[in-house]
Amino acid sequence: MAPGKTLNAKNLEALGAPRLAELLIEISTGSAASKRRLRLELAGSQGSKEVALVVRKRLASIARARTFINWRKVKALRKDLETQRTTIVDALAPEDPSAAFELIWQFLALGDSIFARSDDGSGALIESFRQACIDAGVIARLARINADVLADKVFTAMQNDEYGQYDGLSTAMAPALGKEGLERLKTLFVQWSREPQETPAPQDRQVIGWGPSGPMYEDEIYGNYRDLTVRIALQDIADAMGDVDAYVAQQSENSLRAPGVATEIANRLLAAGRADEALEVLDAADAPGTFGPVFGWQQARAETLEALDRTEEAQAYRWSCFEQSLNDEHLRAYLRRLPDFDDMEAEERACSYALAFSDVHQALDFLLRWPALEKAAQLVINRQSELDGNLYGLLTPAAEMLQEKHPLAATLVLRSMIDFTLGHARSSRYRHAARHLSDCQALAHHIEDFGDTESHDVYVAGLKSSHGKKQGFWKFLD
Repeated sequence: MAPGKTLNAKNLEALGAPRLAELLIEISTGSAASKRRLRLELAGSQGSKEVALVVRKRLASIARARTFINWRKVKALRKDLETQRTTIVDALAPEDPSAAFELIWQFLALGDSIFARSDDGSGALIESFRQACIDAGVIARLARINADVLADKVFTAMQNDEYGQYDGLSTAMAPALGKEGLERLKTLFVQWSREPQETPAPQDRQVIGWGPSGPMYEDEIYGNYRDLTVRIALQDIADAMGDVDAYVAQQSENSLRAPGVATEIANRLLAAGRADEALEVLDAADAPGTFGPVFGWQQARAETLEALDRTEEAQAYRWSCFEQSLNDEHLRAYLRRLPDFDDMEAEERACSYALAFSDVHQALDFLLRWPALEKAAQLVINRQSELDGNLYGLLTPAAEMLQEKHPLAATLVLRSMIDFTLGHARSSRYRHAARHLSDCQALAHHIEDFGDTESHDVYVAGLKSSHGKKQGFWKFLD
């Protein structure tokens, strides 16, 4: 294409303002979103008051709407919301922060009407509001909102946060609130927590399970909405004020024993220079399971030992954690603290340990992520019979990473997925299995020695013998 015909800003400028204006009118015809954008641009050319007026009208229009927002309409609404939000932040806040604060608050208030009539499984809409909370904190500082007034507004909003659009608001507002505003906000939440409340009627309580004595209600396990809101808010306020003890005070005895909660508390104590207490909290928690917060708990414990100048113990603990899990972050933390050249020896020892690890898939995942592709190829060749071809989420990227320099190992990985698919007659995967077999054929040209492994032709002959009647598979190879 000739340079002058390339669609870019410089070439379009050559058309001149009158022609561009005509084109914009033509292009925006029938597009409400485009027209709104043009109106915003026109308003911007006339000053911040006109921008505020246009945004205010649009936000009011969205609030008045009653049409159900299904998944098809979410993208358009998100784009509209983002246009209004970014206009408030970028165009209005620098010129008139007070008006911008009023509008960002109006924006946040839209959450109730929007979420009451929407079906957003993607979470795209809520993200606009979470970002608006952050924006509101920045704008509040620019506008120098009175601390008590701001605290009252934040409290009222969080009191009625039915859909979660105000999640994180107290944290975002902390710099603007300052110590005085945070104290005011804390007082408001404490007072609210002490107000009497009615026990919900049985029909209004949500059953989440059944125990020996009958139904288990959500409010009994997790507390009611008000208690949860107060606890989260007071935790956020404690963090903003750097008050570890106030944060700990919001935890129940049962929650203190949860590894995840213990980790959160220990990290805060560690940051406050209270490593002895951090270790006590970690060691008093229930032993973390294989999943969930195990890594964070282990990491916090190692760092706490380090802070207590128990360096050798911390290193031994990191290595032990690595041996249990093959978590590469534990190994990286271990290696970072070794003298030069010792780290290379330790890395080789770690990879050799992985080759003999009981779970071949966990070992393969580690060697790929490290990365140590030569070791990963060795693992596949030595332990191919242990590969589970159903784990395509691991094996597919493994084959892709190995194919360039380790074609035999890549072939064995692909074959494991092919064998599983055909052996279990997973017809929905036949197309993928056929593609894997084609990849094997391409890789065969780069394999000089198959060793004890069947050549590609022999392997294909075996497939035809065992699965020749699965026409749903073979048709993809014709």
